[in-house]
Amino acid sequence: MLDRMTEAIEFQGKALALRARRQEVLSSNIANADTPGFKARDFDFAAALRQATATTATASRALPATTSSAALPAGAAWRTAGGGQVVSTLAPGVQHTVQLARSKPGHIGTGGLGGNAVEYGTRLQYATPKQASLDGNSVDLDRERASFADNSLRYEATLRFINGRVRTMVTAIRGE
Repeated sequence: MLDRMTEAIEFQGKALALRARRQEVLSSNIANADTPGFKARDFDFAAALRQATATTATASRALPATTSSAALPAGAAWRTAGGGQVVSTLAPGVQHTVQLARSKPGHIGTGGLGGNAVEYGTRLQYATPKQASLDGNSVDLDRERASFADNSLRYEATLRFINGRVRTMVTAIRGE
């Protein structure tokens, strides 16, 4: 019975978590609009939501971040392994693990926004700029601000929907 009641909210909860993550990514892009060489990143929200609704509760954790770079040899990639480790694959089947050192306990590790994974296995992708920048920065500030505002509005709508559903359930339970 409880599963049936929470089932309706579960979808919206996953959407809310993805909207929050997208807000972090977009705000990072906006904050780095003047950083030379910064590449704007984003993810396909619809694909991430499809992936989220297809996963089970036990498999809903983020996957390790993996990305490929044109500067590396063909087939080469790197990913964060957690615990301050970076694993690089320079050739198929050959991996090198490097432990990143922190000179102070307050330094940021390899997890968080620095990773390439979004919840439910979706990957961050680099945005293609409409116009090339001389300093190599690919942030289109107008596009990022518009995406940020749109995502904020949709986040708020999702939150209001969840609050309304919870309020309706509480009213039904109380018999009012």
